[in-house]
Amino acid sequence: MADKINASDAMIKVLEDWGVNHIFGLPGGSFDSTMNALHNRRKTMKYIQVRHEEAGALAAAGEAKFTGKIGVCFGSAGPGAVHLLNGLYDAKHDHVPVLALVAQVPTAKMNTDYFQEIDEGPIFDDVAVYNRTVMTAEQLPAVVDQAIRQAYEHSGVAVVIIPKDLGWTPIDDDFRSTAHDFSRGKLCAQPDPKDVAEAVRILNEAERPLIYFGAGAKDAAEELVALSDKMKIPMMSSALGVGVLPEGQKAYVRSAGRVATKPGVDAAFCADAVLFIGTNMPFTSYFVHPNAKFIQVTIKPTDIGKRHHVDLGIVADAKATLKAMLEAAPNVESRPYYDVIVEDLANWNEWSAAREDLEGTPLEPDTVFARINRNAEPDAIFAVDVGNVTIDGYRMLKVSPKQKISTSAWYATMGYALPAAIGAQESYPDRQVFSISGDGGFAMNMQDIMTQVKYHEPIINIVLTNEALGFIEGEQDDINQPHSGVDLIDGDYADACAALGAKGFEVRTLAELDDAFAQAVANHDGPSVIDVKISGIRPLPVEQLVLDVDEHHTQADVDEFARTYRTQGLVPISKLLERHGLDGRIEPLKRFGSV
Repeated sequence: MADKINASDAMIKVLEDWGVNHIFGLPGGSFDSTMNALHNRRKTMKYIQVRHEEAGALAAAGEAKFTGKIGVCFGSAGPGAVHLLNGLYDAKHDHVPVLALVAQVPTAKMNTDYFQEIDEGPIFDDVAVYNRTVMTAEQLPAVVDQAIRQAYEHSGVAVVIIPKDLGWTPIDDDFRSTAHDFSRGKLCAQPDPKDVAEAVRILNEAERPLIYFGAGAKDAAEELVALSDKMKIPMMSSALGVGVLPEGQKAYVRSAGRVATKPGVDAAFCADAVLFIGTNMPFTSYFVHPNAKFIQVTIKPTDIGKRHHVDLGIVADAKATLKAMLEAAPNVESRPYYDVIVEDLANWNEWSAAREDLEGTPLEPDTVFARINRNAEPDAIFAVDVGNVTIDGYRMLKVSPKQKISTSAWYATMGYALPAAIGAQESYPDRQVFSISGDGGFAMNMQDIMTQVKYHEPIINIVLTNEALGFIEGEQDDINQPHSGVDLIDGDYADACAALGAKGFEVRTLAELDDAFAQAVANHDGPSVIDVKISGIRPLPVEQLVLDVDEHHTQADVDEFARTYRTQGLVPISKLLERHGLDGRIEPLKRFGSV
């Protein structure tokens, strides 16, 4: 006869079989049976007490983004369940596996309007790829096992709702998970040779071709660089593709959009043919000319043509396709447009470098990110919040392939960075972890500094305080709307977090900034919070630059733009095109407002 075990204990054993060794959450009475199981299994399963269920869900989502492995969180019945939703939607939108264990009132009290009872199933229907309420104690380990499989298969959220009494119920201890029978190997779909030949032809015949890659090409850095070099084609990426290539690539211009660099926007606006590979970036139609030839490579057929008309769609693996294209591609000795973008990038890098040590009060974000880069270890991890900090982070962080970076990309929830850093630190306890937030985003989850303190996580938390919801302020400026609801009062986050147990540094000068980083990097006992009072000037709006006189802008406009954003030294794309004999032969997509 099999030994007996409480159903919740059997469920925790399933998690352990799947390689899960910690779980984020905040207990409530409805989750007592699972809390008892976590106590029983405390030698093999670490419980991490967060101070808000949203933080637990965001920690699990961030962990999944950084590791590729499933993150696990939980919430109690009613309010605890609802609090999970924001973090779960982040996981859904960025397509990462997360398991949410959700408590429910005892079965005998269900459907009676009992204390904290809500109909939980429907509220998770939209966010989850798998959403089940356990009906018997014997089902519990099997349902959780299936939930994990579904989360991995569909790269999404699985929800298991557990009535309180079922977790306490003894069952036979004979369930065996399917963890060791499950394969997460990637299907490497090969491209059709005819499609490869056509893609190479389109790029070779184009005057201004561009390679635009995303996270789906994360394993193809070598092939991307080789194809770029061989055919003389500049490269750019979605924000999620940042970090795929080593820093210093002479023809990699990062992103398009508000988080872009100037050469990134220039390259997209001027391109007449684009290889769009391993990405589904939503703003493509805003930045790539509608008349451009468009080649799309993806493993999801439903993504073909979703963002831009397609001249050639290839349903295949990114790395396999790039390898095949390399074999078929001719050696291109020179391409004037490639030279334009390389020169544009060099000019941008020179302009950016000159801003890294600007004196003055308040400080500029450039000086802060320069210090992050100088103090970051070769395998550092960066969790970046949402807002102007996303623009600055994805422009200025020098992320190498050994480092990791993530943000709330598709869902774009503020308050992401601090919890995601917790998830990263728990998965990589020996690596340096940064959370980087604006004052708006930091205030949303700053209570979980106490989680970092409790578990002695040496996270370096950067707060860029400009007393505004700057990203929204910029959007209001773009449509000539009066600023409404975007002003924030200054908070002394350094002292506040010191009162919660962290080391706090309030920074107003360059000398204070350098000293704060020196102390934070040396602090291995717990978290540090560096609150930097920065300028409220909007990050350079590269999607709507005013660098030269045209039919829409006078010299006075150019001068005013230069005074505001210190753009002296930036060379307009029109001048670079003229220098390489391409002016008059190109009609770039006109710059426009916010997207």
